[in-house]
Amino acid sequence: MAQIQPGDLLPNEHLERLVADGTVTQLHRGHQYAEEGDTFEVGGEMFEVLDVEARKLGDLTDEDARAEGSADLDAYRERLDAVHDEFEWDDDSEVVRHRFVPR
Repeated sequence: MAQIQPGDLLPNEHLERLVADGTVTQLHRGHQYAEEGDTFEVGGEMFEVLDVEARKLGDLTDEDARAEGSADLDAYRERLDAVHDEFEWDDDSEVVRHRFVPR
């Protein structure tokens, strides 16, 4: 367990704001950026990483999409396409879910 910088896990300030206001409670990334039990501070509030799990894009659900600030899985896919230049959704692509809560 370590205290990490928010930028180690959250790739931009927009996501930091969404975490601070409770809109985003998990984030899937292409690699693991935190360990279970790690903490980070956003907007003066401490958050703890509860769960880090390897998954595949095809495992994601509408619930996952909502936990990442999208209305549903289709909106989540569109967002990924928009923010990543050469992204192509592949159900077999491996991702890592980082789930966190205010401490």
